[in-house]
Amino acid sequence: MESELGKGSTFKFKIPYSPDKTASNGDGTNNMAPKVDWDNKKILIAEDEDINYFYLHEMMKKTGASLLRAKNGLEAVQMAANVTVDLILMDIKMPEMNGLEATRAIKQKTPWIPIVAVTAYAMGNDRQLCLDAGCDDYLAKPLRKTELFAIIDKFLKKA
Repeated sequence: MESELGKGSTFKFKIPYSPDKTASNGDGTNNMAPKVDWDNKKILIAEDEDINYFYLHEMMKKTGASLLRAKNGLEAVQMAANVTVDLILMDIKMPEMNGLEATRAIKQKTPWIPIVAVTAYAMGNDRQLCLDAGCDDYLAKPLRKTELFAIIDKFLKKA
């Protein structure tokens, strides 16, 4: 520690750290996820927060899937009506129209499109609210790549 009256103090310390090379791809994502081949699949990501969208995009960019983005629930409904998609990852808290309302609207017209709720709402009955709205599955944020890929793969294999 160094301290000088009227100028402040400087503290120096060391924190031992060694990265776990087995748990990361170097892009901040877990490499333990299964290898997937989603060529010719279209996944709509309904997510208003840029950071969350880019995180999902980074995790999924090597899967072969074509990734589309809706920035709110209303945009997700419009895209699902006009573009053939194989799966939708639906955030719940979004502007214009929330993810639950968007899911209900999409399922009325295209009930065969699987919708997975991807949300920070992870308390008590939040999962059941999503399923009751028509979501086919539910993932709480923060996401784990292995769990995300397993759920997506389950639905894309049915398609």
